[in-house]
Order: sequence, then structure tokens, then C-alpha cells
Amino acid sequence: MILVTGANGNLGSATLAALRARGAAVTGGSRTPGEGMRRLDFDDRASLDLAGVTTLVLISAGYAEDDQVVERHAAALDAAVRDGVHHVVYTSLTGAGDHLAFGLAHRVTERLVRTGALPWTILRNGLYAELFGALLMWGDDGVESAFGDGALAAVARADLVEAAATVAADPAPHRGRTYELVGTPITAGQVADRLGVQHRTIGLGEYRRRLLEETRGLLAFQPPMLASIATAVRHGFLDGTAPDLVDLLGRPLGDPLATAAAAASAARPKTSA
Repeated sequence: MILVTGANGNLGSATLAALRARGAAVTGGSRTPGEGMRRLDFDDRASLDLAGVTTLVLISAGYAEDDQVVERHAAALDAAVRDGVHHVVYTSLTGAGDHLAFGLAHRVTERLVRTGALPWTILRNGLYAELFGALLMWGDDGVESAFGDGALAAVARADLVEAAATVAADPAPHRGRTYELVGTPITAGQVADRLGVQHRTIGLGEYRRRLLEETRGLLAFQPPMLASIATAVRHGFLDGTAPDLVDLLGRPLGDPLATAAAAASAARPKTSA
């Protein structure tokens, strides 16, 4: 039995669906489980029942401060050892993500995975093309961003989902492997061109001011996370490529530019008639 954590999230739910489509024996785990899922609350160790699970797909529980994220992952890994899980697949962050404010929790978790008692595979996911597009801000005459002319080796979430399903369905060949799953470099200017609008660069200070002052529903740890993405892209730290994802999928990657443009278009404010 394969179990996918975070099964109500975007990556987890899609990975669960991809494994079901392959005919795999799989279930999902979530704090608020749907029908046929297990209740798994990483903040409640008593809820972490992994009995009968052979492969655990540990989707990063990154929506919190670093100490809480690490504690959640440690709890899941402890339960996996206790309950006899055979293999752990962890969805981590691209190696270039060491430049990002949320990279540390991933690296600590990787260390826990590597030094633990279970066979493992680490999937170092690049940043989503969907996220890149969604972070562009619409102005009166086009889009604005603090990305400047920098590029992001963005990857469509669907490609990462397929990679996770491929490894989870047959983990043995991937034992002890760390895969760098990044896509094709794209820029904010290219996304704007695809949309037929202008791109205007704003300063990092202005971007941070907007994150801190505007009503965006952000939690305290999120503005530094988003600002770190902007400055890392702007200064060329997230544009590196790697062949691992193409090799895993055995096909060309989806078009991250089209994916980013679709996400930006979806976030465009509706104009009144």
C-alpha cells in the first residue's frame, strides 16, 4: 500500500490521483481526510497510523514556520519506522533553493531521511510555473514584478506529479537517489509577451513594502519567503537546469511558459462592464 500525505493539497491530491490511474494500491492521508483516506495530523502524533503502508510519499508540510515543519516531518518519519514502512519518498526543494528563506526546513528533513532507518528517495522539486505566473501583479497597463530580467527554471506541477507517481509506484530502482527536478528557464518578460502585455520591474524594497502593507492574507513567515524568491530569481540563482526530470518521465517536459501565462491570466482582475 502506498500512502500519500497532504492528500487535500494540490501536489498531494494530484499524486494520489495519478497513482490511482496507474492502478496502484494507494490511499491518502490528511488532517481532514476525504472518503477512503486516513486521518493524519502531523501535529498529533497519536493520529499517525501507518500500519500496512509499504511506501510513504511524504509531501512537504511546508505551510508553517521552519521549526514546526521539521517537527511535523520528524513525526511522520518516526511513525514510518515504528509501523514498518519499507520506503520513504520525500518531496523536497531544488538544490538552488538553499538561497530561499524556506530552504532550511527541507534540508533538515533531507538529513533526517538520509540518516534514518528506512530506504529513501528525495525529489528536489523546482518552483512551480503556476506559482511564477501567480506572483506577477497586475497593473493598469500590464504586469509588474520584482523578478527583473532574471529567469526561473520553472516546472509545471503536472510533471512533478508524474515523477512522484513514477517513483512511488516502483521505488526500488530509486533507492538512495536524490533527483533534481527543475524545468526550463522563463522570465516575467516572456510571460508578459505571451499574454500580450507589458512587464514593469519594481524594486525589491517596493515589493517587500507591498507584501507587508497590503492586505494579502499572508501569514507572518510568508513575506520573507516571497521576497526571497523574487531576489533569487532577479539575481540568477534559480535558472539552472538538470536532466533528471526528463530522464524520469521519459518524455519532454510540459511548457512552463504556457503554464505560467495561464496562472497569471487567471489572477487578472475582472474589469467591470
